[in-house]
Amino acid sequence: MEWIESLPDRPVAPTKSANDLLPLFGGVLPDHPTDPVDVVDELATLAEPGIMAMSSGRFFGWVIGGTLPAALGADWLVSAWDQNAAMRYASPATAAIEETAGRWIVELLGLPTRSDVGFTTGGTAANFVGITAGRGWVLEQAGWDINAQGFNGAPRITVLAGAERHISVDLALRYSGLGLPTLVDADDQGRIIPSALASALDDVDGPVIVCLQAGNLHSGAFDPMRECSDLAHAKNAWVHVDGAFGLWAAASPQFVDALDGVDLADSWATDAHKTLNVPYDCGVAIVSKKDAAVKAFGVQASYLTRDGAMTDPMEVTPEMSRRARGVPVWAALRQLGRTGVVDMIDRLAENARALASGLGALGGVTVLNDVVFTQVSLSFGADERTREVTARLISDGTVWMSGSKWNGHDILRISVSNWSTDAAEVAIAIAAVKRAIAAVGIEPD
Repeated sequence: MEWIESLPDRPVAPTKSANDLLPLFGGVLPDHPTDPVDVVDELATLAEPGIMAMSSGRFFGWVIGGTLPAALGADWLVSAWDQNAAMRYASPATAAIEETAGRWIVELLGLPTRSDVGFTTGGTAANFVGITAGRGWVLEQAGWDINAQGFNGAPRITVLAGAERHISVDLALRYSGLGLPTLVDADDQGRIIPSALASALDDVDGPVIVCLQAGNLHSGAFDPMRECSDLAHAKNAWVHVDGAFGLWAAASPQFVDALDGVDLADSWATDAHKTLNVPYDCGVAIVSKKDAAVKAFGVQASYLTRDGAMTDPMEVTPEMSRRARGVPVWAALRQLGRTGVVDMIDRLAENARALASGLGALGGVTVLNDVVFTQVSLSFGADERTREVTARLISDGTVWMSGSKWNGHDILRISVSNWSTDAAEVAIAIAAVKRAIAAVGIEPD
């Protein structure tokens, strides 16, 4: 509680590095037991200087959300209950809670109601689920059973993805044995170009998976979902959408046009820790084609007791044992309701626009992207100056914004992801960047 209460005022950056802290934690294993209360108190005290205030409303780095109060309380309950949420029979309460949370998500995002929903460790694992389900489906269409026959001798699967896809897509493809994607040209905001996708599809002979993106890492832009899905499905391809933070925009009427046709895909991946603001360890994998996920991940054994013919949670994700990570999702959605989710999403986007407007008005600052959702990318002129401003800003500690590289140049990237960020903290962030600019000595244009 002391930590949570400190968030509005404490510096965002940690004050000690991992190397500074390692001697405190890395000593000899004690010979004798320690009172558990003392252990927890010691842990909190020793760790505090090395904890970044990622749940602060002044944290704008790496597309990391905060934690809603109900979601935090639910996460504590999940640990106290200590349930293995893999089977309905073994943990009926968590199964019912997660099933409801999954249905609510599908309804909120306007996705097919028949979809299977699985809760994974994060967005990368959710991408893995969707892509692996698609892998089995496209091979099945080609007359190949990947589960029985493996990859040896299988038809080659071509994966097409935009040139600015997120690296988690590459990781998911690597995990599923498909290798790197064939890249399709993107526009200046990172959106896949439909004509380039059409050309790439024409060059493919055999099974195809097309990976689209809802929320570009640097611009926040969305791929043209309807046009790309129609092109892909005309070639009998599987369409997967990586929407780690941006898929949540589908819940808001404000973004209906930007995500038009997102429901036409076959699978979707998102991360509830980001835009929905639940604790870490909560990716969401959604698969619309009947039994595709179960065929990829389902397993049966004599010791696994089933609850009738219902699908078990472990049959749509890679884990046979896991915490009930969907419970905080249920709690967040129960706290917010449909209107609360929409208000939160719209407020995040509004804060991003306010930051872009305020920072763009400062001398020597260029906003590089069309601010269409929650991402703002800035340049301060030459790459060296951009790096200097970023370093000054981080050392100041009032806010945290992460550096990146986009279109071959260094940038300062702002991700507005925290439910608690308000207008006052937007103003604080603009003032912090202004101080960093002055410290570097950038002259106004």
